[in-house]
Amino acid sequence: MKNNITLKTIAHQLGISESTVSRVLNGKASKYRISKKTEEIILKTAKELNFTPNPLARSLRLNKTNTIGLVIPDISNPFFSSIARNVEQEARKLGYSIILCDTEEDTDLEKESLELLELRKVDGLIISPVGQTFNYIKRIYNNGMPIVIIDRYFPDLDIPYVTSDNYKGAFEAISYLIDNGHRSIACIQGLTHTSPNNERVRGYREALLNYHLPVDEALIVGDSFGEQNGYLETKLLLKNEKNITAIFSVSNLISLGALRAIYEEGLRVPEDISIISFDDQPYSDYLATPMTTVTQKNKEMGQISIKLLINQIESKIRFSSKCVILPTKLIKRKSVKLKNETGNTEDISTFNSYGSDHN
Repeated sequence: MKNNITLKTIAHQLGISESTVSRVLNGKASKYRISKKTEEIILKTAKELNFTPNPLARSLRLNKTNTIGLVIPDISNPFFSSIARNVEQEARKLGYSIILCDTEEDTDLEKESLELLELRKVDGLIISPVGQTFNYIKRIYNNGMPIVIIDRYFPDLDIPYVTSDNYKGAFEAISYLIDNGHRSIACIQGLTHTSPNNERVRGYREALLNYHLPVDEALIVGDSFGEQNGYLETKLLLKNEKNITAIFSVSNLISLGALRAIYEEGLRVPEDISIISFDDQPYSDYLATPMTTVTQKNKEMGQISIKLLINQIESKIRFSSKCVILPTKLIKRKSVKLKNETGNTEDISTFNSYGSDHN
């Protein structure tokens, strides 16, 4: 049977005001100097009547739902599922629930998700946007909705964000390949015009230039962060006449596609071709050849973003251009081979002298 017990029911039974019952049940008896005896009677009666607070009524009364919208571009990507888990865990600790929306890398679906979350009256939003337009995000923020951007961000959008040092991570990865004798290095990029992709490609370019090596634009390929992109582009790279010796993949899913293509072509990692992936995953160490990766601080990214958001919600302060850029780290495993085309190991020290200032 449905429990229809309300604050009014308890107040009527005890012959006291509804506001007194509300203050006791919300833990504010001492603040309003309600006697201990009255408090005990109210709590006992509420328990006997199996009173259950109505969260919707409370939300309407306080104009606060204790829910946060989390919008990510691809829940099937282990990176974003990790972000979602960390955000949810941290939010729960602070008394908030998460409503998760997966936009499937689709801008229209992202807009629909944000409209839905506005209608659900969430207290704030954490968004990892598809990454190519932001006017509708700016509109929601300007209308008073607390927002924090995570991972992908817009340099021209004055909203707090948390991301990784994508440039430095890529720079260190390419420098490591060059230090190991690789000169023809392909870069399989993700969704173009997104901040992580742009910064990782920039790191790739500038590392080559730092070692006085040319940037071959034909070796920068790809257009999405998905596995199929990695597979197709690796197939094409291996068929051209560039004789690439290494691949830098800007995402973990791209790397999986690249590995599938490499093995289909009868090649081995790292004997025939070396590979480094941006973003470490639990499986990276358990592949047939453990993969060298650029690891990101997924846990800290989630924790910081939720704290920034709840700070906005509860203090009602809008931060101007507040951003947090977390460091990355190169995890060296076995997917990179020391390549010495001349048979003289001293050649590698030449590369190291060019790149010494990056450490």
